[in-house]
Amino acid sequence: MKTIQPHYQLVLWGLLIISGRSYGQSTLDNYVREGLQNNRVITEKNLSLAEAQKALQIARTYFMPTVTLSADYTNGQGGRSIALPLGKLLNPVYRTLNQLTGSDGFPRVADVEESFFPKNFYDAKVRATIPLVNTDLYINQQLRKEEVSLKKQELDIFKRQLVFEIKSAYLLYLSAVTSLKIHESAFKVVHKSVEVHESLLRNGRGLKTTVLRMKAEVEKVKADITNAKYEVVNSRNYFNFLINRDLNSEIVEDPTFIEDFPDAVGVNIASTREELHMLQTIKRINESSRQLQQLNRLPKIHAFLDLGSQASDWKYNSDSRYYLVGVQLTIPLFHGLRNNLLIQQRQLEVQKAQSALENKEDQIELSLSIAINEVNAKRKNYAAAREQLNAAEAYYHLINKGFQEGVNSLVEFLDARNQITAGELQLNITSFDILIALAKVERENASYPITQSNPKAYEK
Repeated sequence: MKTIQPHYQLVLWGLLIISGRSYGQSTLDNYVREGLQNNRVITEKNLSLAEAQKALQIARTYFMPTVTLSADYTNGQGGRSIALPLGKLLNPVYRTLNQLTGSDGFPRVADVEESFFPKNFYDAKVRATIPLVNTDLYINQQLRKEEVSLKKQELDIFKRQLVFEIKSAYLLYLSAVTSLKIHESAFKVVHKSVEVHESLLRNGRGLKTTVLRMKAEVEKVKADITNAKYEVVNSRNYFNFLINRDLNSEIVEDPTFIEDFPDAVGVNIASTREELHMLQTIKRINESSRQLQQLNRLPKIHAFLDLGSQASDWKYNSDSRYYLVGVQLTIPLFHGLRNNLLIQQRQLEVQKAQSALENKEDQIELSLSIAINEVNAKRKNYAAAREQLNAAEAYYHLINKGFQEGVNSLVEFLDARNQITAGELQLNITSFDILIALAKVERENASYPITQSNPKAYEK
């Protein structure tokens, strides 16, 4: 199995902070658990898993003896028959014996015509059978075990993706709420400016054009607030949909983990991704299927025991009771080379599974490197947005002071104020972009503590 190259082993310490300190015991972690418990798709996959486990239990029962009760009753007349000339054969002899003994101790016997159809005949028996040599049963049990592992791995893959979707949706909701607060803060600033300039206009020290322009800016900010509210509602509805709650349910805001973003650390994901375990399981299933075809040439031996009673006219006595013991041997001799072709077909499936496994390893390595590079890029964007906001705040303070003193124009003041809002929005976006990118790295690393998908853990 491949390992991630050293130059790819860069994951932010923030990933560990999110996974441990924050995501481990945070409100978001509670939401993740709620989503994993309530998701309907997970419920369906759990049912499929239970079905596979039942199939494994059924496969184990084939090693146990089977006992069946069967009873036949037949009665017929006509059809073919056989004539037995007992009278013709025995009567002359009996007649001679009677003459010699001077008695009638040997009666006459009539000829018999026996029909092939039994008349008023029953046969009731209990049969117990047990396999002695049957390799198919062992391979079938192994296949059922692998199918259970496969279902568990499919379930874990969906869970891990759902965790990422829930975290991303929660972060997008917090980002939308923060954006709304930024626009509301900008509204307070602009509205305050309108009040100041209206007061100046009433005292003969202001211009009506300034007041009108400021009021237009107020309406623009109101429109931004309206759009931001729609974003909050949409992100809230989507998040509630993921965790299977009422779309209008309130979401607890817990932005405490939005702090610093320290340096990176290395992580090796070679043995943690469920997709790799699943492809390995598929390969083992194909190998077992090939082995099943190869062992098809071996004989199969079963033993049986019958305990029953058979007689006519519902008689039951020591003469009617019987037992029968036997061993059955089955050896396939020729099937038109079909078995050889099936073995070759299974071998191709094994090679195909191996190729898919190697390709998935390359894809995971690539996707992880892209996710790590995205985190590093988002971190740089965040630093740039912080510097941009600091510069915009300093610029705004200078322009606002000059605007109050009549040195700077209204256009410069509005531009400076818009730069503050744009900088705050950009900083908000980049900060949550880092956290979403960290969640993506967590997804690619398979580091969130859900049920592990080690195939050996399922062979119980």
